Amino acid sequence: MAKSKHYRNQPRKSSSPSTQAFTVLILLTFVILILLGLGILSLPNSSRSSPKTNDLTSIVRRSEGRKSYGDDGNGERWVEVISWEPRAVVYHNFLTKEECEHLISLAKPNMVKSAVVDEKTGGSKDSRVRTSSGTFLRRGHDKVVEEIEQRISDFTFIPVENGEGLQVLHYEVGQKYEPHFDYFLDEFNVKNGGQRIATVLMYLSDVEEGGETVFPAAKGNISAVPWWNELSQCGKEGLSVMPKMGDALLFWSMTPDASLDPSSLHGGCPVIKGNKWSSTKWFHVHEFKV
Repeated sequence: MAKSKHYRNQPRKSSSPSTQAFTVLILLTFVILILLGLGILSLPNSSRSSPKTNDLTSIVRRSEGRKSYGDDGNGERWVEVISWEPRAVVYHNFLTKEECEHLISLAKPNMVKSAVVDEKTGGSKDSRVRTSSGTFLRRGHDKVVEEIEQRISDFTFIPVENGEGLQVLHYEVGQKYEPHFDYFLDEFNVKNGGQRIATVLMYLSDVEEGGETVFPAAKGNISAVPWWNELSQCGKEGLSVMPKMGDALLFWSMTPDASLDPSSLHGGCPVIKGNKWSSTKWFHVHEFKV
């Protein structure tokens, strides 16, 4: 009797890992091509590279008459980086017209000749380099001042406690503040409240001509700013910010590695026509006792 033959099913060979990877790659490429064709994905454009650190042509000036911010008619609030050396940012329409007028009304009865820091003693002294008048408001002077100081803190990411009280300044025709540093070069002030690290300068009025804040040591192609032709001769001696009611200028006197930044040298150009009101807020490394 013949024995029946038993046939065993031979197992199928599984594909190798390299074959599976290749298959997945083909499928993925196919999907990407479909998405590109449908416009869902797009390839990066090498011609649209990010702006260089000191290339000021990237500054875009927004036209007047844009959609107003809220219902107060004070304009849209928006932030504009104007420099990286020094680090400087303008917050447009930071203050309302009413807030500007309120700060001026608080300051007017107490205005005195502005002084500068005496590097030898750490105190204040009169100087021809600063010809404005001004006064200080204590921190949290009233509800309006308190709200402004909190907004400044939110803008800078620096606690209110690290700031001095607001200083309100008034410049008449011909008055100015020659280029200077806001950081201290004397040991007395550094020990008293810590080194100044940043300044917020708020413009409380428009100026018909002159009165720019100028950074003569700023790096970059300074003549590329959109407002170049509107600057005074002094304003063309560096990177300049034109005073506009409600705008706030933030600049840092120290670099991210905590060293003093010589490019933060700045001054107030002479007022040629009109009046200039401004308010300054200085911030320190440590809490500043007032």
